[in-house]
Amino acid sequence: MATMSDYEQHDYDVVVIGAGGAGLRAAIEAHERGARTAVVCKSLLGKAHTVMAEGGIAASMGNVYSEDNWKVHFRDTMRGGKMLNHWRMAELHAQEAPERVLELEEWGALFDRTPEGLISQRDFGGHRYARLAHVGDRTGLEMIRTLQQRVVSLGIDVFMECTVTSLLHDGGGAEGAEGAEGAEGGGRIAGAFAYWRESGKFVVFRSPAVVLATGGIGKSWKVTSNSWEYTGDGHALALRAGASLVNMEFVQFHPTGMVWPPSVRGILVTESVRGDGGVLRNSAGNRFMFDYIPDYFRKETAETEEEADRWYTDKTNNRRPPELLPRDEVARAINSEVKAGRTSPHGGVFLDIASRRSADYIRKRLPSMYHQFKELAEVDITAEPMEVGPTCHYVMGGVEVDPDTESSLVPGLFAAGEVAGGMHGSNRLGGNSLSDLLVFGRRAGQNAASYAVGVGSRPAPSEADVATAAEAALRPFTSDTGENAYTVHRELQQVMQDLVGIIRKADELELALKQLDDLRQRAKRVSVEGHRQWNPGWHLALDLPNMLLVSEAVARAALERQESRGGHTRDDFPGPSSEWAQINVVCRATGETVQLARQPLPVPPSELAELLEA
Repeated sequence: MATMSDYEQHDYDVVVIGAGGAGLRAAIEAHERGARTAVVCKSLLGKAHTVMAEGGIAASMGNVYSEDNWKVHFRDTMRGGKMLNHWRMAELHAQEAPERVLELEEWGALFDRTPEGLISQRDFGGHRYARLAHVGDRTGLEMIRTLQQRVVSLGIDVFMECTVTSLLHDGGGAEGAEGAEGAEGGGRIAGAFAYWRESGKFVVFRSPAVVLATGGIGKSWKVTSNSWEYTGDGHALALRAGASLVNMEFVQFHPTGMVWPPSVRGILVTESVRGDGGVLRNSAGNRFMFDYIPDYFRKETAETEEEADRWYTDKTNNRRPPELLPRDEVARAINSEVKAGRTSPHGGVFLDIASRRSADYIRKRLPSMYHQFKELAEVDITAEPMEVGPTCHYVMGGVEVDPDTESSLVPGLFAAGEVAGGMHGSNRLGGNSLSDLLVFGRRAGQNAASYAVGVGSRPAPSEADVATAAEAALRPFTSDTGENAYTVHRELQQVMQDLVGIIRKADELELALKQLDDLRQRAKRVSVEGHRQWNPGWHLALDLPNMLLVSEAVARAALERQESRGGHTRDDFPGPSSEWAQINVVCRATGETVQLARQPLPVPPSELAELLEA
């Protein structure tokens, strides 16, 4: 039997799991604070899902509208999240985002410019002013390029194509891939257990501080904009380690994903198309969003096409087009049009910018969208409308963290980015994701380094912990029952798409939970063939328990919250509830199941509460 000494081992002060915007920014900060730091990522460096964030980085720099400031950004974020955001996270985010953008520029990011030479900022849904710093429609790619270059120049160690399956605790309590062992947690974090995807060999990271920056959970749905890495690894690792998750019922379906051809269904169509003048039309050619303006946003939304069109050139005297309502509102409206049969030929709606802007303007402002549709759908967006529909895009829920330090309930465990909860409440505004990564990635790295330096006696994983983690990882090779990982995954995606999608109701959520339990039992019997060297079937078999655990958290929280708010719409509870407006749903793992608790929503101080009424 193998012992820990038989595995590759590394010692660090801080280990960052994930190499997207939050992970790289955390690693940079931890390194600059003097911590020996490593980045461990499932994919190649530079291939993180952050590159899919196309529109821009939300920051109230005031380069286009001098009236913009952090207080307006804070208000927009809270209102966009339907007031369920953690106020302190929203405050810090709004205050610190401009500095983080300027920092990127100092490190070499090449932003589009205003005629005066300042960083250009564009309009986006839910933002009162144009505040998204951007690089055409490839902002996420430029952000990752800049952070990646910074990491490399600083000499930070990066372990690419290396997947973490377990977090290790001091003195016992490791959790394994099946989720049964150590679900209650076991003291301080002592490191992580991982495997190399190429060779299948195991590696042990010893570290008193771990930063989770693993992104989202979208691969549990059939139609998603998320890349293959988004299997809820960080959410599941945190749950099994003893941390809590908050707001897991809130899943954002981006209103505009590609719907045709089937091979590219779900790929993101950036909100920048609407910010730059694109409009949504149904099969009759009507701009249907005027029929779906909620009272909550009515006073700041145009009610005629004429006023909406004037807004693009005169924002002072006109109100915003309804196409730029927050994403949850637009996605529900598109869903309603589709259910009513007013669809495009392939079951979506039309997004039209061709009739509203010149071909040169479109190619300059939206180069990625132009090439994406040209190459994947043989559609020229300068000459004809796009077909779009909702796609699972982002989870607002995640690890419950302290707003200032990004620390979880588990000593030594931190989280930042999409894997962390609280910042966005029930719905995220476009552009707030990239600034979230920068603001809280930096804070997580800073505080993880401080924790590691002051931890005193370094925690150490035990032989038994590592043996448990290795046994769980190898289990699919010892099973002879013949369950196929790809079949189980496909059925999981169908369950979540059909029963835990945009519109939910109690009987369907209860059915989903029953089917998820059945799938969990089948996942335990998954068997894989071949060897450990680059075995995608084995990789998926290890991802399945994570997806199933997190999917259960989403479904249970969705059943618990008996109202409709933001990214959570209940057909049987169609409106918001004043009672639920004061409550967060928190998930904890007990054994193999998810337990729920209700806790009061943090109340902002009076000076911030006044901003929300403006």
